[in-house]
Amino acid sequence: MDAFVEFYKSLKKLTDSFAKKGLLLKIEQNPDCGIIKIFGENAGPLDRAKSALGDVTELAYATAEHHPYWNLLYSACQISSAVLEKWNGDLTKEELGEISWSVDELKNTTEKLKKGLGNQAEINT
Repeated sequence: MDAFVEFYKSLKKLTDSFAKKGLLLKIEQNPDCGIIKIFGENAGPLDRAKSALGDVTELAYATAEHHPYWNLLYSACQISSAVLEKWNGDLTKEELGEISWSVDELKNTTEKLKKGLGNQAEINT
């Protein structure tokens, strides 16, 4: 048996034992990627979205300028982060300005990528 699957089964038994004591946990697993996520009973959709965005943001930071799409991902993360932080509140004028700047970055990067595609077409013909 794969060690990860074995670990997951043991972890599942542990979380089931806590469920019997009244602690409800939600487990998501993806054995193909070697990922297990555990959420407490009070973790709602907003909390889970913020957690997932943290993983995406980490990828954006880790690839910084080493991938042609890094700025698309980074700018989208900046917008998403601002929105999630104020999900139950109001965005300030300054925050909306930062979002606008990130939207401009998305547009600029998209245009650069489009130009790159045009150059590729010229090279391939």
